[in-house]
Amino acid sequence: MALTNEDLQAINSLLEPIRNEIKSIELTLENETNRNIQIIAEGHLDLVHKLDDALKVENEKEMLLLRVNHLENELRKVKERINQIA
Repeated sequence: MALTNEDLQAINSLLEPIRNEIKSIELTLENETNRNIQIIAEGHLDLVHKLDDALKVENEKEMLLLRVNHLENELRKVKERINQIA
């Protein structure tokens, strides 16, 4: 049982709306969804940079606190030695 030319045309006319819908979906993916994903990714990249900057400041603060603690301890020792001498 071979398909006639009319059968092929009927099948083609049934497939045409599906092809159009697929093309529409492809364009939406290309123009909207992919672009939105790129925008979100760029936003996350900015957040990562901001987090890195915040952590850098926090690390510097932590180092300064350690230095202050060390200097306070050294000052205490110096005061004790002065008190022993005096």
